Amino acid sequence: MVEDEVQTRKRRRPTWDVGPAEQVEADDEARPPAKCRQGSPPKRDDDRDGHYVFSLGENLTPRYKILGKMGEGTFGRVLECWDRQTREYVAVKVVRSIRKYRDAAMIEVDVLQQLAKNDIGLSRCVQIRNWFDYRNHICIVFEKLGPSLYDFLKRNKYCPFPVDLVREFGRQLLESVACLIFYRLPYLTDMHDLSLIHTDLKPENILLVSSDYVKLPDYKRISPEETHFRCLPKSSAIKLIDFGSTAYDKQNHSSIVSTRHYRAPEVILGLGWSFPCDIWSIGCILVELCSGEMLFQTHENLEHLAMMERVLGPFPDHMIRRANRGAEKYFRRSRLNWPEGAVSRESIKAVKKLDRLKNMLSQYAGYPRSSLVDLLHGLLEFDPSKRLTARQALDHQFFRTPT
Repeated sequence: MVEDEVQTRKRRRPTWDVGPAEQVEADDEARPPAKCRQGSPPKRDDDRDGHYVFSLGENLTPRYKILGKMGEGTFGRVLECWDRQTREYVAVKVVRSIRKYRDAAMIEVDVLQQLAKNDIGLSRCVQIRNWFDYRNHICIVFEKLGPSLYDFLKRNKYCPFPVDLVREFGRQLLESVACLIFYRLPYLTDMHDLSLIHTDLKPENILLVSSDYVKLPDYKRISPEETHFRCLPKSSAIKLIDFGSTAYDKQNHSSIVSTRHYRAPEVILGLGWSFPCDIWSIGCILVELCSGEMLFQTHENLEHLAMMERVLGPFPDHMIRRANRGAEKYFRRSRLNWPEGAVSRESIKAVKKLDRLKNMLSQYAGYPRSSLVDLLHGLLEFDPSKRLTARQALDHQFFRTPT
């Protein structure tokens, strides 16, 4: 969901290397029958924000036993549960009892069911197991996955991923976006057009399939006696989550989509948006995975546009001319009104500290560097009509580089 109203980026996540509760199955079998085991807990009022109030060990319907809270966001909370029917751990997204979040949850259910119906194992989208309406909360049951890519960066003190791992993440992200648009059904030779746009791609919405990781000594040394360690996932397999903002290409689109830091320029300029906005987000994500730092750390439109120009060069004249009335104020005499229009000196400093894209990634020496920078320029092309498509990007030299 878009969260532009916050001044600082909210990233509430659990400790990702803590395993699930032990021996849930055995405990469940050994515990003598009790009324609370067979039914739902007493009714409670939601908290003041509309979140479902729960206690560990109680039921979310008789089928699901609540083991803990995995995460929390604007939409609601994600609970780790034990599914008594399938005898497996699951993640249950319990949506706040507020109309707009319930509506978004039903969009997500619809999208996930369509994806599940057409899936042949290529989508890399989280699998929906079940959904139900419980005490005015839409609850969506998912397979239990590992930590998000943001979790991993944070756990590693924002140490960047190796280029080879970024390549694998990028390949899977682009394959996922391509599958949201098209599916090749097993009984057809042509492509089935789903025309779905995720609109909220970011590291928090990309989960590793496994929580397993290895701890390796890094080249940095804290002191002669102490070595710096970094963690790397054992598997590069990932899946996309959070389809509550997903849009169909042919439906009426809202004017603003995407979390601020991954928002494409055509959205800010009011030029309309479609599939290329997801490609822009992927470009921002790959830079973040390579550098460990968010590419555009900002919360204001003019500063955001100035950062884009600082990293990628000036905006095309035709995009400036077509900017809607709300965005016209950001330009003067066919150029960005910067730094004249800056809201503060701190804002000017934040833009000045950025560098050209190729210089930002100059630490990645060797053959992959030039092909990676070239790919990123294609993904971060200002003009959405000239931006690489997912399929074009997958055919790029960067993904043909031997690992």
